[in-house]
Order: sequence, then C-alpha cells, then structure tokens
Amino acid sequence: MNYDAPDRRRVIAGGMALAGAAMLPGAAAAETGLGPAADLLATTRKFLASLDDEKRKAATFAWNGPQWRNWNYFGSGDNIKPGLRLEVMNAAQKQAAWDVLAILLSPAGIEKTRNVMTLQDVLASQGNMPGQRSSERFSFAVFGTPSETGAWGFRLEGHHLHQSISVRDNRIVSVTPSSFSVNPNRVTTGKHAGLVTLRGEEALARRLYGDLSPKLQGRARASATPMNNIMSYARRERANAQALGVAAAELGSAQRDLIWQLVDTYATDYLTPALAEAQRARVRTGDRDAAHFAWYGPNTAERAFGYRVIGQGFVIELGSVDPAAQHIHTIYHDLANVLGRTG
Repeated sequence: MNYDAPDRRRVIAGGMALAGAAMLPGAAAAETGLGPAADLLATTRKFLASLDDEKRKAATFAWNGPQWRNWNYFGSGDNIKPGLRLEVMNAAQKQAAWDVLAILLSPAGIEKTRNVMTLQDVLASQGNMPGQRSSERFSFAVFGTPSETGAWGFRLEGHHLHQSISVRDNRIVSVTPSSFSVNPNRVTTGKHAGLVTLRGEEALARRLYGDLSPKLQGRARASATPMNNIMSYARRERANAQALGVAAAELGSAQRDLIWQLVDTYATDYLTPALAEAQRARVRTGDRDAAHFAWYGPNTAERAFGYRVIGQGFVIELGSVDPAAQHIHTIYHDLANVLGRTG
C-alpha cells in the first residue's frame, strides 16, 4: 500500500468547497502581495544562468500548466519530482539553488528544509528503499519566465517537502502550498539520533488540546480516529475549508495564544523576516476569534493523532500516517491565493 498518496477513508469530510477567493478575507491583500520580488528575481536568474541548456530545460516549465497545478508532498516510484534535482547539480549550481531559498526562508526555515531532506538518508540507512532515497533527491523548478512584469513561480519539491512561491508584477503574492512532512519525526538511532523535525507542530497542538476543559475537548474532537492524511491536496486546496471543532472565541486568552503560535509555526516562522511580517498580517486578516481548532484521535505521546486549524483565510492540517506518529504529513494553504491564483 502506498501510504504517501492521499487517502481519505479514515478522515471526516471537511465540508463543501468555498465558492471563491472573492468571499475570503485577505483577497485584496493577496493581490497587493507580500513584498517585492526583486531579490528573488535576481537570484532565480542567476540560478538559471548557472545551468547548461539541458539542465535549464529540466528546471523550467510553463506558468500555470499541469506541472504547476499538480503539486504534491508525497513520494511515488523513485521519488523524482519535476525540476532539476540537487543530486545532478554541480557545486556552483547547488549554491545558486540554495541562494534562491535564502531569499525566501529564515535560518529556521532552511534548517527545517535540510532536516526533511536528511530524513531521506535516515530511511535509506535503515534499508527503506535505499536506491530511491537521497537528501539530494529534491527538485528546484521555475515556472514561466522570471521578469519584472507578469506571473511566474518558483518551487522546491521532493518527498515530504513542498514550497511554492508565486510572483506577479515583481511582487511575491503567495508562499503556499507549504508542506514540511516527515518520516521519522523522531530519529532514535544512528548519527542523526535526537533529531525531531516537527517539534513545535506536535508539541503546541498537544498542549492546546490537553489544556482544554473536558467540555471543550468534546467540541474540538472531530473524530476518535486519528486523521491519517491531509485532505487539502492538489486541486482540492480550498475543498475542506469549512470550520469545525472549537472556535477561538470559546477559549481563554492563553489558549487563543497557543492557536496563533501554532499558526505562526506553519505560516510565518520559516520565512525571512520581511516575508514573515507580511504573511503574519495576512493570516490575521478577518475575525481572529473565528479560527477553529479540530482534533482527531487520542492525545497520547507517540501515538497517532491529527488536527486542523481553519481560519477565514487559511487551512492547516496534520495527519499521522503510522500508529506511532512518526510518519506525519502537514500542509498550509492561503485560501485567498492558492498557487498565486486569486480565483
């Protein structure tokens, strides 16, 4: 069985799709963007210029074509994703690729990215598909023509990692979908023993649910069964945005703070300071007390669980694929601007 492909058999349906971005708070902010793209444009052009014709062809795709729309965070076959893989780049090209990421990601974001990549080596060292896993089997891709006008995009994608960045008229307009997923989340043996990649994503949510009164836990608990995969995957990014669980308005101030710490973990902490500030303002657009927290399964350490945080302009999901909560999938979407689309 392919445990990485989306499987909704054990997941409670999230409701009807939203009618469109025009209904969503933050749609106007999405159009103005998160910040200037001049530095991203320059580093992306430098990356492309470092490639020979064959590698440049592998790294580039049409804007808003099938490759752009069919994003995914999960593994398949030999785990090769569209784009140019680190494993086929020379040292200068790898540096140019990481330079692009440095324009977008904070040091913490770079570290988390490298950790997700490293887990592929951890699995390979354990005898899990050793010929098809590598910390360098992650693809960099450019969609459209990077320029001061028009739309284009940049993507980093590999097994358990997805970052899509959309640009319009030299402004960064979207930084989602974003997925840092893991297997294993807690490395217990070998040279990487002690590495925990999704520490905050798990600890904050367990703390929040555990801090609720029994009555509020009952309202938050969407299912006694763990949510074993995320529901908002390619072409369904806005399909599961109906609020369920307990509303922030029903919680105490400390609990509301935990919700927004959790949101920041997914939406802002991995970004460079200017992008993080703009993204923080975007996710807080609308009624903050209307954000909902929904829990799936038990709240027991090292046992499968899941949760969703649904705001008026975003969706966060986490699902445990295995019983020990080692294989975890996550996603974050800006509903008003999925993949740079405002409609």
